[in-house]
Amino acid sequence: MMIICSENGKVGITTAMEVLKARGSALDAVEAGIRLVEANAEDHSVGLGGYPNLLGAVELDASLMDGSTRMSGAVGAIKGFAHPISIARAVLEKLPHVLLVGEGAERFAREMGFEEREMLTEAAAAAWREKLLRVMDAPTLAELPERRDLWRWVQLSSDPQRSGGTTNFIAMDSIGNLASGVSTSGWFAKYPGRLGDSPIIGAGNYADSRYGAATCTGMGEMAIRAGTARSAILHLQQGASPEEAGRRVMEDLDTLGGPYLSGMNVLILDAQGRHAGMTSHAEGRNYLVLDEAMTAPETFTRTLIATRQHWQGA
Repeated sequence: MMIICSENGKVGITTAMEVLKARGSALDAVEAGIRLVEANAEDHSVGLGGYPNLLGAVELDASLMDGSTRMSGAVGAIKGFAHPISIARAVLEKLPHVLLVGEGAERFAREMGFEEREMLTEAAAAAWREKLLRVMDAPTLAELPERRDLWRWVQLSSDPQRSGGTTNFIAMDSIGNLASGVSTSGWFAKYPGRLGDSPIIGAGNYADSRYGAATCTGMGEMAIRAGTARSAILHLQQGASPEEAGRRVMEDLDTLGGPYLSGMNVLILDAQGRHAGMTSHAEGRNYLVLDEAMTAPETFTRTLIATRQHWQGA
């Protein structure tokens, strides 16, 4: 049994392992671990306290995938619910669909009995206001909801170093099944309705218990364009190690063109329990690993594979 996750998963990784030790499934463990990150108001990249979109509303995305069946559930641009990862699981279990977004996802969450709450904290709201007042005056900020040129302000307020943030978990249970999950509040000051790779199966999340699972964080648009998570599993299927699979998908991301290229991170766990983490950001980025024999999670340094960083206007 094993769990790997992004560093901000520290608040949930021990609970996830307790689920596995109690003979819970990999899917159960991933959901349990991510829920605790979603509830952590100090983490501005996920759930409660997540940074809002350009209009000041917190929109959340999440996906969950069962590697034993490749059944998947996902939600995107959902407002007013604390645990999108659990709503994504309900999509997986209750509907013939994979992805629900916006008002439809919110209606489904109500039907399933999920509690509604305000997700914007004072700290996140203050950070949003401070960020936007760097590029516009207070009257412009006040009239943003009525403006017809919102897209221009997304360009002006974009910051490649604060464009996103995410939590991701991969679990292997006692019978060798894999599951993977991702949850995020997405790009800080994004255009309303924007989806990154987190709710997109094959882009930011993919699990196949025969070969392995992969999850991504960072500039989600890049992973969508490259199909990064699914590509990593195809490399495992072809015999690559997790380290080599991670290197290949990062090198593929480096071939992308266009005006918006930022950093990406990838986590991979294969069916043999081997793992790897890659980053294009900088030295010293880490991920966490916990197996059933360990008393505390161990920190591993991600392999740095530099990719082109280019931002329009930078």
